[in-house]
Amino acid sequence: MILPILGYGNPILKKVATDISPQYPNLDELIGNMWDTMYGAKGVGLAAPQIGLSVRLFVIDATPFLDDENMDDFELNSIKNFKKVFINPKIIEENGNLWEFNEGCLSIPEIREDVSRRSKIVIEYFDENFQSNKLELSGLAARVVQHEYDHIEGILFIDHISSLKKRLIKGKLNNISSGSIKVDYEMKFNNKKLK
Repeated sequence: MILPILGYGNPILKKVATDISPQYPNLDELIGNMWDTMYGAKGVGLAAPQIGLSVRLFVIDATPFLDDENMDDFELNSIKNFKKVFINPKIIEENGNLWEFNEGCLSIPEIREDVSRRSKIVIEYFDENFQSNKLELSGLAARVVQHEYDHIEGILFIDHISSLKKRLIKGKLNNISSGSIKVDYEMKFNNKKLK
């Protein structure tokens, strides 16, 4: 089932999410709904806070990047078959060079900005079966995970840009917060739904 995605300005998006247990109610259904919602909005990742649940869970399917003709072989290899569920994740290492990439977010439509992130991470997490995993990621896979991980930490990608750039996009952010935008997926803004 496709769920509405919370728009910029909702306080849940700025809250640090809490861990869940294997007994979390209807977890399989929630994960299925998150996949449906993400694909319905043509995204590559979705975190639970974006659908109004302040829990440490996100899903990623980076395969849409494979269609990008500007990707080099290193980037393509880092995201090939990269489809995963992350429950209670913890980034335990961030290293490598800082590199910029133009990011967007389903909760902040129509805004894209260059964000600088580390090129390599190590993350521990549970999968959808609550099996413990540890992954070393680099390149685009590391970036997508860092973006979604930020969501469960109450951080948005625009929190990484300069105050000057934030001032330049303030009008657009106000439009998103008030729901004065048109998107082709269902969103919720301050108790108001738009499609």
